[in-house]
Amino acid sequence: MARAWLVGLALTLGACASVPLAPPWEDVPLRYDITYTHDPSPRLNVAVVLPPSPPGVFPGAFLFRQPGRQSSVVATFGDGSRTEIFPRNGVVRVPEGARILRYHYPLASSPGGGGRSLFGGMGEGDTWHVGGKAYLLIPSRVTPGLRVDLTVSGADALLPWTPDERGVYHLRGEDLIDAGFHSFGGRRCQAHVGASVLEVALLGPFTHLTDADLCAWLEQAGREVVTVRKAFPFPRVTVRVVPVPGDDTPGVFGMTLWSSPPSISILVGQDATAASLAKDWVAVHEMLHLTHPALVPRVAWLTEGLATYYTELARVRSGRQTAPQAWQELANGFARGQAAARSRPMKEVVAEGRNFMGIYWTGALFALHLDVELRRVTHGRARLEDVLELLATRGPTATLETFGEAVDTVAGQPLFDALLARHLPRPAFAELNPLLEDLGVRIDPGGVKLHAAPGSGLREALDGGRAPDDAG
Repeated sequence: MARAWLVGLALTLGACASVPLAPPWEDVPLRYDITYTHDPSPRLNVAVVLPPSPPGVFPGAFLFRQPGRQSSVVATFGDGSRTEIFPRNGVVRVPEGARILRYHYPLASSPGGGGRSLFGGMGEGDTWHVGGKAYLLIPSRVTPGLRVDLTVSGADALLPWTPDERGVYHLRGEDLIDAGFHSFGGRRCQAHVGASVLEVALLGPFTHLTDADLCAWLEQAGREVVTVRKAFPFPRVTVRVVPVPGDDTPGVFGMTLWSSPPSISILVGQDATAASLAKDWVAVHEMLHLTHPALVPRVAWLTEGLATYYTELARVRSGRQTAPQAWQELANGFARGQAAARSRPMKEVVAEGRNFMGIYWTGALFALHLDVELRRVTHGRARLEDVLELLATRGPTATLETFGEAVDTVAGQPLFDALLARHLPRPAFAELNPLLEDLGVRIDPGGVKLHAAPGSGLREALDGGRAPDDAG
């Protein structure tokens, strides 16, 4: 297992104290049996079957990572006796000799009501969406060798993983940490991008959109990812589409989680139309996160900046918008980011966890500048996409340092640290106007104008996509 991934597990779990799992836990799988029921209200009944342990050895503690909805856990012993345990700050202290832990997770925020939390539970009737980390009770100490078997009954479920022919999901310990998004019920469709498949759950009715419309929209987004990477990055990815009542926005919100493989969920206005889907950017933005590794620890300005930058390039490369439209969208976004950043330096803006406009568009400007410099120093032989291809050969995770090392490898010289040092201490968008001017992008009151400039050839290469000889 990659060292960066082990560091990520430690960072994710924090300093939860517990007795380490004994070796027998790595011989017999930990088992989760999940049953969807709507009686008396929509909920998940979960049974955690603990592997047998020698006398004096027991798991110690389990953890709800998002406590709040689970009121208690019932532990059953080998002789059939039971005891009720009440979690404290999400921690469940498991008594010695316990064999099964049972609990209920309500999907609705109130009895009979419709929850509206992307992680905690949202849906209606028998169609629900929930984050795996919201309802799964996991060991507070997860070892790399931990094996897990998981089953689901009571509803057609779409989880990030693929079950065997008996419907059993065979997981590893890290799958409990990054459990992705889960859905129960709904309709299904598939979208194909080359040899890859997008398995889609449609979690409710839409006023004007057919299932075929929605699947075609996601397939288009997947094809646009291939304007950035040589092939779709994963053989299988799951996507959940959740309607938002009373809204006609095509992509209200989306999120990609780094389960293995990654899982995506997108909120779509229930009253959206096929014409509005054609202008949507949320689906391709979320899928573009698949083009880069998960950064551990998370570096939001870089990962969101990459996806934001490529969202416009991918749409122009696919023909969904023109080059002037793409640069207009970028210019508009940079203006929003600049307003959010004001005159503060980049290092301050990217440190503000909830300054989304500042973080996304500061990162997008850095991605654009990095792409331009890579092409410039290699005389057009390399580009930012080549960095993503190189990182893909090095595993599913990276750090900011290893990302920079990959940039320098592709550039054939030190580049990343120097460019970052140039941006961080200065006002976040100080490099914007000189960069656009050199690329031949003029922002006039009537809109963006593209014109001949020293770097206009580079600009045309940016929005023109890969040359035919890159197809392999």
